[in-house]
Amino acid sequence: MTQPAKVTIDIWSDVMCPWCIIGYAQLQKGLATLQGEVEAEVRWHAFQLNPDMPAEGEEQQAHIARKYGRTPDQMAGARAQMIEIGARAGYSFDYAGEGEAPEARLWNTEKAHKLLLWTLAQYGPEKQTELKLALFDAHFQQRRNVSDPAVLADLAESIGIDRAQVTAALDNAVLGQQVLEEQRMAYDMNVTGVPAMVVNGKYMIPGAQEPETYANALRRVIAREAELAARAG
Repeated sequence: MTQPAKVTIDIWSDVMCPWCIIGYAQLQKGLATLQGEVEAEVRWHAFQLNPDMPAEGEEQQAHIARKYGRTPDQMAGARAQMIEIGARAGYSFDYAGEGEAPEARLWNTEKAHKLLLWTLAQYGPEKQTELKLALFDAHFQQRRNVSDPAVLADLAESIGIDRAQVTAALDNAVLGQQVLEEQRMAYDMNVTGVPAMVVNGKYMIPGAQEPETYANALRRVIAREAELAARAG
Protein backbone atom coordinates (compact mmCIF):
# COMPACT_ATOMS: atom_id res chain seq x y z
CA MET A 1 0.00 0.00 0.00
CA THR A 2 1.35 3.41 -0.99
CA GLN A 3 2.18 5.66 1.95
CA PRO A 4 0.74 9.20 1.90
CA ALA A 5 3.13 11.92 0.79
CA LYS A 6 4.28 14.08 3.70
CA VAL A 7 4.18 17.84 3.21
CA THR A 8 4.75 20.85 5.42
CA ILE A 9 2.43 23.84 5.07
CA ASP A 10 3.75 27.06 6.59
CA ILE A 11 1.02 29.66 6.97
CA TRP A 12 1.76 33.35 7.42
CA SER A 13 -1.30 34.74 9.12
CA ASP A 14 -2.70 37.31 11.56
CA VAL A 15 -5.38 36.61 14.17
CA MET A 16 -7.19 39.79 13.06
CA CYS A 17 -7.61 38.46 9.51
CA PRO A 18 -10.96 36.75 8.82
CA TRP A 19 -9.69 35.38 5.53
CA CYS A 20 -6.98 33.50 7.43
CA ILE A 21 -9.45 31.35 9.34
CA ILE A 22 -11.54 30.96 6.16
CA GLY A 23 -8.43 29.88 4.26
CA TYR A 24 -7.50 27.37 6.95
CA ALA A 25 -11.02 25.92 7.01
CA GLN A 26 -10.95 25.58 3.22
CA LEU A 27 -7.50 23.99 3.40
CA GLN A 28 -8.81 21.39 5.84
CA LYS A 29 -11.65 20.60 3.45
CA GLY A 30 -9.16 20.23 0.63
CA LEU A 31 -6.97 17.94 2.74
CA ALA A 32 -10.00 15.81 3.59
CA THR A 33 -10.39 15.01 -0.11
CA LEU A 34 -6.73 13.89 -0.15
CA GLN A 35 -7.05 11.43 2.72
CA GLY A 36 -4.58 8.63 2.10
CA GLU A 37 -2.68 10.73 -0.46
CA VAL A 38 -1.27 13.52 1.70
CA GLU A 39 -0.15 13.85 5.30
CA ALA A 40 0.24 17.55 6.12
CA GLU A 41 2.01 19.27 8.99
CA VAL A 42 0.77 22.85 9.44
CA ARG A 43 2.89 25.51 11.11
CA TRP A 44 1.82 29.11 11.73
CA HIS A 45 4.06 32.15 11.26
CA ALA A 46 3.79 35.75 12.34
CA PHE A 47 2.41 38.48 10.10
CA GLN A 48 1.06 41.63 11.75
CA LEU A 49 -1.39 43.48 9.55
CA ASN A 50 -1.26 46.46 11.89
CA PRO A 51 2.01 46.38 13.86
CA ASP A 52 1.49 49.97 15.03
CA MET A 53 -1.95 49.30 16.50
CA PRO A 54 -2.10 51.02 19.94
CA ALA A 55 -2.77 49.10 23.14
CA GLU A 56 -6.40 50.25 23.30
CA GLY A 57 -7.06 48.86 19.81
CA GLU A 58 -9.43 50.47 17.31
CA GLU A 59 -13.08 50.01 16.46
CA GLN A 60 -13.23 47.73 13.42
CA GLN A 61 -15.39 49.80 11.09
CA ALA A 62 -13.49 53.00 11.89
CA HIS A 63 -10.21 51.24 11.17
CA ILE A 64 -11.36 49.87 7.80
CA ALA A 65 -12.77 53.25 6.77
CA ARG A 66 -9.56 55.03 7.77
CA LYS A 67 -7.11 52.50 6.30
CA TYR A 68 -8.92 51.54 3.10
CA GLY A 69 -11.26 54.48 2.52
CA ARG A 70 -14.37 52.28 2.32
CA THR A 71 -17.88 53.61 2.74
CA PRO A 72 -20.39 52.01 5.18
CA ASP A 73 -22.22 50.40 2.25
CA GLN A 74 -18.99 48.96 0.86
CA MET A 75 -18.06 47.60 4.28
CA ALA A 76 -21.49 46.04 4.75
CA GLY A 77 -21.30 44.35 1.35
CA ALA A 78 -17.81 43.03 1.97
CA ARG A 79 -18.78 41.71 5.40
CA ALA A 80 -21.86 39.96 4.03
CA GLN A 81 -19.72 38.26 1.38
CA MET A 82 -17.14 37.25 3.99
CA ILE A 83 -19.82 35.79 6.29
CA GLU A 84 -21.31 33.80 3.39
CA ILE A 85 -17.94 32.39 2.32
CA GLY A 86 -17.09 31.64 5.96
CA ALA A 87 -20.34 29.71 6.35
CA ARG A 88 -19.54 27.64 3.25
CA ALA A 89 -16.12 26.92 4.72
CA GLY A 90 -17.72 25.84 7.99
CA TYR A 91 -16.75 28.83 10.13
CA SER A 92 -19.24 31.18 11.78
CA PHE A 93 -18.45 34.81 12.56
CA ASP A 94 -21.56 35.11 14.74
CA TYR A 95 -21.05 36.38 18.28
CA ALA A 96 -21.12 33.43 20.69
CA GLY A 97 -19.90 35.07 23.90
CA GLU A 98 -21.80 35.85 27.07
CA GLY A 99 -24.26 38.74 27.25
CA GLU A 100 -24.67 41.46 24.66
CA ALA A 101 -22.02 41.58 21.96
CA PRO A 102 -19.37 44.25 22.59
CA GLU A 103 -18.24 46.38 19.66
CA ALA A 104 -15.89 44.66 17.25
CA ARG A 105 -12.35 45.98 17.71
CA LEU A 106 -8.98 45.25 16.18
CA TRP A 107 -6.01 44.66 18.48
CA ASN A 108 -2.24 44.58 18.40
CA THR A 109 -1.23 40.95 17.86
CA GLU A 110 2.47 40.97 18.76
CA LYS A 111 1.90 39.13 22.07
CA ALA A 112 -0.38 36.58 20.40
CA HIS A 113 2.31 35.89 17.79
CA LYS A 114 4.97 35.53 20.50
CA LEU A 115 2.82 32.95 22.26
CA LEU A 116 2.18 31.07 19.01
CA LEU A 117 5.91 30.90 18.21
CA TRP A 118 6.69 29.74 21.73
CA THR A 119 3.96 27.08 21.58
CA LEU A 120 5.34 25.71 18.32
CA ALA A 121 8.84 25.45 19.81
CA GLN A 122 7.69 23.92 23.10
CA TYR A 123 4.72 21.77 22.14
CA GLY A 124 4.85 21.27 18.38
CA PRO A 125 2.60 22.14 15.43
CA GLU A 126 -0.61 20.40 16.54
CA LYS A 127 -0.76 22.29 19.84
CA GLN A 128 0.16 25.51 18.02
CA THR A 129 -2.78 25.03 15.66
CA GLU A 130 -5.04 24.37 18.66
CA LEU A 131 -3.97 27.70 20.14
CA LYS A 132 -4.34 29.51 16.82
CA LEU A 133 -7.91 28.29 16.44
CA ALA A 134 -8.68 29.31 20.03
CA LEU A 135 -7.35 32.79 19.22
CA PHE A 136 -9.52 33.05 16.11
CA ASP A 137 -12.60 32.03 18.09
CA ALA A 138 -11.77 34.43 20.92
CA HIS A 139 -11.45 37.32 18.48
CA PHE A 140 -14.24 36.66 16.00
CA GLN A 141 -16.83 34.77 18.05
CA GLN A 142 -16.24 36.14 21.56
CA ARG A 143 -14.77 39.58 20.78
CA ARG A 144 -12.13 39.26 23.49
CA ASN A 145 -9.03 41.43 23.65
CA VAL A 146 -6.36 39.06 22.36
CA SER A 147 -3.63 41.59 23.13
CA ASP A 148 -4.39 41.21 26.86
CA PRO A 149 -1.90 38.85 28.58
CA ALA A 150 -4.67 37.58 30.88
CA VAL A 151 -6.83 36.62 27.90
CA LEU A 152 -3.87 34.90 26.25
CA ALA A 153 -3.20 32.98 29.47
CA ASP A 154 -6.87 31.96 29.62
CA LEU A 155 -6.75 30.63 26.07
CA ALA A 156 -3.48 28.79 26.60
CA GLU A 157 -4.78 27.28 29.83
CA SER A 158 -7.92 26.11 28.00
CA ILE A 159 -5.73 23.89 25.80
CA GLY A 160 -3.57 22.58 28.63
CA ILE A 161 -0.69 25.09 28.84
CA ASP A 162 0.34 26.40 32.25
CA ARG A 163 -0.37 30.09 32.86
CA ALA A 164 3.05 30.71 34.41
CA GLN A 165 4.72 29.49 31.23
CA VAL A 166 2.61 31.94 29.22
CA THR A 167 3.71 34.88 31.38
CA ALA A 168 7.36 33.95 30.87
CA ALA A 169 6.90 33.59 27.11
CA LEU A 170 5.19 36.98 26.77
CA ASP A 171 8.05 38.63 28.67
CA ASN A 172 10.66 37.01 26.39
CA ALA A 173 12.32 39.72 24.25
CA VAL A 174 13.90 37.10 21.99
CA LEU A 175 10.43 35.96 20.90
CA GLY A 176 9.62 39.58 20.01
CA GLN A 177 12.62 39.59 17.69
CA GLN A 178 11.47 36.32 16.15
CA VAL A 179 8.09 37.88 15.37
CA LEU A 180 9.86 40.67 13.48
CA GLU A 181 12.10 38.17 11.69
CA GLU A 182 9.11 36.15 10.51
CA GLN A 183 7.47 39.31 9.19
CA ARG A 184 10.68 40.21 7.34
CA MET A 185 10.82 36.68 5.93
CA ALA A 186 7.32 37.17 4.56
CA TYR A 187 8.29 40.47 2.93
CA ASP A 188 11.35 38.76 1.39
CA MET A 189 8.94 36.30 -0.26
CA ASN A 190 6.85 39.25 -1.55
CA VAL A 191 4.02 38.45 0.86
CA THR A 192 2.02 41.64 1.37
CA GLY A 193 -1.25 40.08 2.54
CA VAL A 194 -2.43 37.00 4.36
CA PRO A 195 -3.07 34.15 4.43
CA ALA A 196 -0.01 33.04 2.52
CA MET A 197 0.75 29.32 2.53
CA VAL A 198 4.12 27.87 1.57
CA VAL A 199 4.26 24.15 0.82
CA ASN A 200 7.52 22.31 1.49
CA GLY A 201 9.33 25.62 1.86
CA LYS A 202 9.09 26.37 -1.88
CA TYR A 203 5.60 26.58 -3.33
CA MET A 204 3.42 29.58 -2.51
CA ILE A 205 -0.40 29.49 -2.37
CA PRO A 206 -1.57 33.07 -1.78
CA GLY A 207 -4.89 34.11 -0.29
CA ALA A 208 -7.91 32.10 0.86
CA GLN A 209 -8.73 29.58 -1.87
CA GLU A 210 -11.48 27.06 -2.51
CA PRO A 211 -10.91 23.50 -1.17
CA GLU A 212 -10.39 22.05 -4.64
CA THR A 213 -7.77 24.71 -5.39
CA TYR A 214 -5.77 23.66 -2.34
CA ALA A 215 -6.18 19.97 -3.19
CA ASN A 216 -5.06 20.48 -6.79
CA ALA A 217 -2.11 22.63 -5.72
CA LEU A 218 -0.94 19.98 -3.25
CA ARG A 219 -1.26 17.25 -5.88
CA ARG A 220 0.88 19.35 -8.24
CA VAL A 221 3.50 19.88 -5.54
CA ILE A 222 3.67 16.16 -4.79
CA ALA A 223 3.98 15.31 -8.48
CA ARG A 224 6.69 17.92 -8.95
CA GLU A 225 8.66 16.72 -5.92
CA ALA A 226 8.41 13.12 -7.15
CA GLU A 227 9.64 14.18 -10.59
CA LEU A 228 12.62 16.03 -9.09
CA ALA A 229 13.45 13.08 -6.85
CA ALA A 230 13.34 10.70 -9.84
CA ARG A 231 15.71 12.93 -11.81
CA ALA A 232 18.09 13.18 -8.88
CA GLY A 233 18.00 9.42 -8.38
